[in-house]
Amino acid sequence: MEKGLLSLVLHAHLPFVRHPEHEYFLEENWLYEAITETYIPLIHMFEGLLKDHVPYRITMSLTPPLISMLKDPLLQERYIKHLDKLIELANKEIDRTRFQPAFHEVALHYYWQLTQARETFVNRYFRDLTWAFKKFQDLGHLEIITCSATHGFLPLINRTEAAVRGQIVTAVKQYEGVFGRKPLGIWLPECGYFPGVDRFLKDVGIRYFLTDTHGILHASPRPKFGVYAPIYCPSGVAAFGRDMESSKQVWSAVEGYPGDYDYREFYRDIGFDLDYEYIRPYISPDGLRINTGIKYYRITGDTDDKQPYVRAWALEKAAYHAGNFMFNREKQCEFLHDFMGRKPMIVAPYDAELFGHWWYEGPEFLNFLIRKMAFDQKTVRLVTPSDYLRIYPVNQVSTPSMSSWGWKGYAETWLSGANDWIYFHLHKATLRMTELANRFQGQNGVVQRALNQAARELFLAQSSDWAFIMHTGTMVPYAVRRTKEHLLNFLRLYEDMMNNRLDEGWLNYLESKSNIFPHMDYRLFQE
Repeated sequence: MEKGLLSLVLHAHLPFVRHPEHEYFLEENWLYEAITETYIPLIHMFEGLLKDHVPYRITMSLTPPLISMLKDPLLQERYIKHLDKLIELANKEIDRTRFQPAFHEVALHYYWQLTQARETFVNRYFRDLTWAFKKFQDLGHLEIITCSATHGFLPLINRTEAAVRGQIVTAVKQYEGVFGRKPLGIWLPECGYFPGVDRFLKDVGIRYFLTDTHGILHASPRPKFGVYAPIYCPSGVAAFGRDMESSKQVWSAVEGYPGDYDYREFYRDIGFDLDYEYIRPYISPDGLRINTGIKYYRITGDTDDKQPYVRAWALEKAAYHAGNFMFNREKQCEFLHDFMGRKPMIVAPYDAELFGHWWYEGPEFLNFLIRKMAFDQKTVRLVTPSDYLRIYPVNQVSTPSMSSWGWKGYAETWLSGANDWIYFHLHKATLRMTELANRFQGQNGVVQRALNQAARELFLAQSSDWAFIMHTGTMVPYAVRRTKEHLLNFLRLYEDMMNNRLDEGWLNYLESKSNIFPHMDYRLFQE
C-alpha cells in the first residue's frame, strides 16, 4: 500500500563563465568538468531508465547561466577540445598502467567514460545538452524548473521591486524559449526566501518554489504538517520545504553515503600525482597543476595512505546505499502516514554537481535508487512537486520565514565580512538602472542596446556565486574581479548614456563577451 511520496530535486547550476578574450581560461573548466562528470552521466542514466521502461518522476532545475553556457557555440567548441585532450591522456594512461593491475582496469574505465561522453555530446545531441533534458521532460519523466536570471540571492538584492522582478521574468522568458512551455516551479537561489517574493512568482505563472526546512517550520501560522506537506503563501504559490533526514544521508561527506571508504577519493588526481613532464600537456598552459578528473584511489579512511580504487566495490556500495535510502524512506513514510492521516511529501533537494563530480558514484546511486523504488517496494512513489499539488490541491495557507540553506540558515554566507562591501555598489547600480530605464524609455538603436547591456552587467554582478566564493575563501581574486568588472562596466555605460557619449565599439565588445540573455529587456527596470 502506498503511504508516502518522495520528490528528488537536483539543482544544476554554475556561474556564467565565458572568456572569449583568452584562448584558455581556467575557470571555464568548471563547466567542462560538470558536463563530463555530472550532466552527461545523468543523461545516460535517464536514457537507460527510458530504454528499460522504468517508471519514474524526478525534478531538476537548470539555471539560466548554465543554460546559456550549454547553448553557447564557443564553449561547446572549447569543451570538445578539452574532452579530446582528456581522451588522449586516458589512452596514454591505459599504456602506462598496463603492468599495474590495480590501476589498469580503472584506466580502461576512464577511457570508456570519456569516449562515451564525446559520442553523446557530439553525435547524439549535437553539442547542445539542453535538447536531452527537454526530451526527457517532453516524455513526462523529468520536470525542469527554473531559477533567477543569474542566481542572485534575492533577499539581499531586494533594493527595488524591479531588481527582483527582472531576475525572475528574465529567467522565465529564457525557459520558455528553450523548453517551449512555462516553468511550473522555481529553485529560489540558495533557497533564499523573503516574505513577498512569492508575489513576483505568481505574476509569471510559477506554482511552487523550494525553500529550506526552517523557512517552513518558522512559518506563520505554524504549519500543521511541518515540511511533510507544502504550504500555500497568501499569493497562492506553494512552498515545499527540505527534509533534513533524507538530505543529510546524501550530502554529508562525514555522516552520509559519499564518505564511504570504498568510494573514489576526490582529492587524489594524476594532475598532481604524476611526473610533471608527462602531465604537462594536459594541465594549465601556464604550467599550473590542475585536476584532470582521472583518479586512481579510494577514500580508504582518514589517512594519507590511500588504497587503489576498485570500481566493482564502489558500485556494490552504491547499490547497498540506494537500498538503505529506500528502506529509510519507507519507514519514514509509514510512520508519518499514520501520524498525519495523509501521504507525507518528502522533498530531498541536492546540488546536481554532487552526483558525479564530487561523489563520483552518485549517478549510479540514483540509478539504483530509481530502479529499486519502481520494482522493489510499493510504499513510496517518486513524484514531482507539481504532481503533489494535483494529488492534494488543498493545503494550509501560511507565510514562510526569511531563510536560506546557507550557513546558519539565513544570509550570513552572502553577507559576511568578506563580501559585505559589494551591496552598497549593487544597490546603487540597481537604482541607476531604474533611472536609465525611465529616462531613455522608447529609445532604439545603440541606446537601446546599451540599456540592455547595462541590465546584463547588473545581473552578472548580482550573481550569488561571487559573494559565496569570497565567503568560502576559494578563488577569491576571480570572484572579486568579476564583481568589480561588471559593476565598472555598468558604471561606464551609465555615465556614457547620461553624457551622450556612447562608444559603440566598446559596446560591441561587451555584447560579444557577456552574451547572456540575447533578448534582454531593460524595460523590466522601469518603475
